[in-house]
Amino acid sequence: MFQPQLGLKGSSSREQIDDRLRYQPQVYEFFTAANDFTPAGYQHLREAIQYVQSRGVRHIVLHHPMSFGEYHADVVAPEKDYPELYRFIEKTTTQLLRLADDLDVQVLVHGGYAGPTVEHMVALYPSVQAARDAVYQRLDRFARAGGDHIMFENSIAPVFAYGDPAQEDEILAHHYRLAFDTSHCFIELHGDNQGLQASLNHLAPNVVHYHLVDSLGQTHDSLTLGTGKIDWAGVLPRMNPQASSIYEINLHDQGNCQEQLASHAYLSRLAVQLTKQEDC
Repeated sequence: MFQPQLGLKGSSSREQIDDRLRYQPQVYEFFTAANDFTPAGYQHLREAIQYVQSRGVRHIVLHHPMSFGEYHADVVAPEKDYPELYRFIEKTTTQLLRLADDLDVQVLVHGGYAGPTVEHMVALYPSVQAARDAVYQRLDRFARAGGDHIMFENSIAPVFAYGDPAQEDEILAHHYRLAFDTSHCFIELHGDNQGLQASLNHLAPNVVHYHLVDSLGQTHDSLTLGTGKIDWAGVLPRMNPQASSIYEINLHDQGNCQEQLASHAYLSRLAVQLTKQEDC
């Protein structure tokens, strides 16, 4: 069974990093933004990664920036309609993969986001399947460039979501290294715990990283574990025990990761209970 690990998320700011490092995490995931890809910002990010590594954190993930200007960084965006966004995604993915290769860290790219803008982008294609195929073609190229340094995360958008076995089979056929966000899948399934568990089972061999997040199953609420409707006792036994994980929780104060720590405490207690039940 998957054993909970302390995986924390923050930016490249020293304040956030030092707050997380106080608790000696096994995993640190950097939230990046557009300003991390200016010449000065990129150097700052490199130095921040090296600083976290110097403090003994061996597993580091670089989360591709979520947005560019007014848009989410949706890989489905056609180049002819969104040339600046398209080039931004290309450039930043290349820069992150350079860091990953130089510093032996991981890069996480979203397969999609949710909302009216992505719906408009998908509508530019002849069909949803055509939009998905365009996403797969782009991710195939990123996967070839990144090798064992890149992974792709599920969304709530129709182009790269977990929850539908047929779409999961399409994704598995590409042999991607996968990141699994529990809340995204749960929301995609409108709060269906059995569906979430089936998806976890189906994709587990390809999952290398988890975003552990609770949810009420309706909107992107990013709740502390144990405060939503996800059945975590059903989740833990279905996770890939070789994968890394972080707690991707909305924080009241970005300089204080208490909600992430509370999530870890909750999952650790549950893991102990489940282990005892197995031993009986």
